[in-house]
Amino acid sequence: HSKNLQSDIFRLYQIEKARANQEHPFSKFFTGDKATLLDDTKKKGIDLREELIKFYSAYYSANQMSFAVVGPQSLNTLKKMIEAPFSAIPNKSVNAPENKWLDIPPFKEDNTLIPANKNIVEILPVQELRQVTIGWPVVFESKEDSVSMDLVKPDFYVTHLLGHEGPGSLLSYLKSQGWANALGAGTNTELSNFETFEISIELTSKGLAAMDHVVAGVFSYINMLGAGNMPNYIFDEVLKLSELEWRFLQRGSAGGYAQSLVKAVVDYGGVSPSLVVAGPRKLALRETPTKLLSSSEARIEFASVAQRDEAKQLSLTLLSKLTVNDAFVTVISKDFEGKTDKVEKWYGTQYRARPISTTTLEKWNAAPPASSLGIALPRPNVFIPSEKGLRLKSNVVEEVTDARARSFEDRMKPIRPPSLIRDDGEAGRWTVYHKQDDRFGEPKAFVIFQLLTKEVYSSADKAALAQLYQTAATDILNEYAYDASLAGLSYDIQVLPRGIRLTFGGYNDKLDDFASYISQKLSRDINDVLPENDAEFDRYKDNLMRALTAFNVKQPYAHAVYYSALTLQPRSFQYTNAQLRDAVRRLTLPDLREYAASLWSSGKGEALIQGNLDKKEALALVDKIDKTVGFKTIPIEEYPPRLKALPLPVVVKGSGPSRLSISEPNPSNNNAATQIVFQCLDESEKAHVLVELLNSVISEPFFEDLRTKQQLGYIVSTGVKAIGNTRTLSFVVQSNVAPASKLTDAAWKFLEGIRSTYLEPLNEGDIGVYVKGLVDGKTEPDKRLSIEVTRNWSEISSGRLQFNRLQAEAASALNLSKDDLLQYWDDLFADNGRILIAEVVPKVGSASSKAPPTTTGYAEGNKKGTYLGSDGSLRLGIDDIEQYRRDREDYLAAS
Repeated sequence: HSKNLQSDIFRLYQIEKARANQEHPFSKFFTGDKATLLDDTKKKGIDLREELIKFYSAYYSANQMSFAVVGPQSLNTLKKMIEAPFSAIPNKSVNAPENKWLDIPPFKEDNTLIPANKNIVEILPVQELRQVTIGWPVVFESKEDSVSMDLVKPDFYVTHLLGHEGPGSLLSYLKSQGWANALGAGTNTELSNFETFEISIELTSKGLAAMDHVVAGVFSYINMLGAGNMPNYIFDEVLKLSELEWRFLQRGSAGGYAQSLVKAVVDYGGVSPSLVVAGPRKLALRETPTKLLSSSEARIEFASVAQRDEAKQLSLTLLSKLTVNDAFVTVISKDFEGKTDKVEKWYGTQYRARPISTTTLEKWNAAPPASSLGIALPRPNVFIPSEKGLRLKSNVVEEVTDARARSFEDRMKPIRPPSLIRDDGEAGRWTVYHKQDDRFGEPKAFVIFQLLTKEVYSSADKAALAQLYQTAATDILNEYAYDASLAGLSYDIQVLPRGIRLTFGGYNDKLDDFASYISQKLSRDINDVLPENDAEFDRYKDNLMRALTAFNVKQPYAHAVYYSALTLQPRSFQYTNAQLRDAVRRLTLPDLREYAASLWSSGKGEALIQGNLDKKEALALVDKIDKTVGFKTIPIEEYPPRLKALPLPVVVKGSGPSRLSISEPNPSNNNAATQIVFQCLDESEKAHVLVELLNSVISEPFFEDLRTKQQLGYIVSTGVKAIGNTRTLSFVVQSNVAPASKLTDAAWKFLEGIRSTYLEPLNEGDIGVYVKGLVDGKTEPDKRLSIEVTRNWSEISSGRLQFNRLQAEAASALNLSKDDLLQYWDDLFADNGRILIAEVVPKVGSASSKAPPTTTGYAEGNKKGTYLGSDGSLRLGIDDIEQYRRDREDYLAAS
């Protein structure tokens, strides 16, 4: 609970619960803390353990459980696996606990902690948020209502319309007035007897001041939909898009799939077992009032006019519940600082509830016609692929299967890598790789273009301009790209330390036209994707500044990880949050225009085209992009440098690790955090798999020791991270009960015992088990085309070109021994290791301690060595980081 006290998501959810009927269980505090779970129960004479046993005894029954198992084995094998351990669960034929409260209304005006409808709740957030949410309770009158919602899914159609972002949409109107940045709509809370439907709008400062007009615009759109003039093509398109997604459903993790299935057993199993798999993912599951969908095959249209009409009618029924009088309005903004008058009990959220005036309610009820505001229904989506465009251009010759269902030899065999289809030489224009899909059998492709140049990210100002350019271009192109995104197409523009990267993906039928248009706008028609005036530019600056400021209220462990990462990366690869904020403040619209005009002017082109496109099509697409961008080639000496990790100082004999101590920037967060980082500069495959093997061995014991046994904190973890071709092994702890120094001491004590407690007792059989897990993970086939593309692009952009890297690392892992692991740990932890301890110290709470200095004197080059600890180790404060990075860059250049 403590780690969530500064989370706006948790805070807003508890406010929502306080606006519910306090007799309904939805209104309860939903996590629990020491007061509710221990102190209060003791005061009331409740034996908490005894109550848990009573609940278990009453409801631990087979008829109150659902079960799902996902695996590569046959159904018969899976059945045998689960029968023995689970068949002994008793069936007590008890009623579900929820039956006791199904008749209790979830919302009741005279029984709430915070007023609900006809009231606005104004909340002071932790982050720099500015948002209005309009929510409605959708209470089911009967079980049939709930079943209809699951089978027909009218909320999908309503969400599609209210959340649309194309021309004429509600969001388009709000943006045109300068009131909004983003909008989202859809079902939120879902319980047995009700759900909530919400529209959330991210406001500009101008929009916050015009909040009543913003809400009126929402009701103008709802009234337009409720008039019943929604054309058939909208419902047809939503069905087609849903079926398209079902037809080419992406593989996910077995764990996630099992979780979705076990819920579907509850939601759909009682209606028909045949709907458990398809039910959550398909629309219009009822062909007639008495006949369910009989096939899971993909459809291209409704089964009948009557089936479409049912979807329309239930959509209108849902819309009829989205009324002014039933709306819950919530506004969150830092502007409410000093204007709130109440504090929520569990999270300390400051808020004010005020009645909505009768005049305002009347205005909302009489909202202007949508047409008078320039609002209209979505136009037909031209990006939906045709059946002809969904044809595969090559046969699947190597079907993707679970690693455990394949032989060891097959798993160790590298998959076919991309081919170099255009190479203009080192000083030439393009290097292009291509792979036509023969594994996934999907009519999709991914296209990645990168223009290598070191000029676009060479200062903090340019890095900030890069973010402003990306923000403005993405926002301005959104009305065009939104329909494409609905139809499975996507694009991404990133300005990075080594150049500009443009990525396209999705169904290849319309991908060429989509990529050409976006490329033209981004590189040639620059003014079309830039702010038209200072007011629009200030809106983007505000967005970026609020995003950067949100850094301050991240979790303390995230701050420890961030500042540790700074010490390991050259300054030109990661500018500090403070540097970016300062840059944003001073930048102007002319600065952005000048920057954008030169962005695509020169560089070296790299590309990967992979998927359902042949070589000829790939080369033609590169030619088209090349002519569109028209960049000037650069000589080899102007290529941007590749990322190389900054070496941490060596821990010499008799001294300790380098230590970075920082005050937690959020004065209200009472958690301390420590991260200990071990740096491995060895770039060999053996070293890479050894650090992963070590992490596998000690991850669970570290969690068990510091969290379970010592109960130092809820967040306890280890992890391996790549920086360039090097690796780091980190240990993270966050606590609200112990100061950072105690967390460091506890973690260090664990590290001191790793060799004797966890490594030396291992036998070669134990090592073999860990190695097998490592090898299985590395040889697990990519489940999606996008994953293979990402992995291939990583090899191209890094310059390694080792497309069989995972198999090579797996082969190296097979040769590891216990002695290798012991020697590796000794090299990391003993003398001459490279170790950094980063501590974040809170200002309040039992985990607080004396605030660390912002500088130890290192930044000023203090000759007295005050930046050295008593053991001669390096000590740094937040203001010393830049000088430290500069010194390590010099050390790297000289070595």
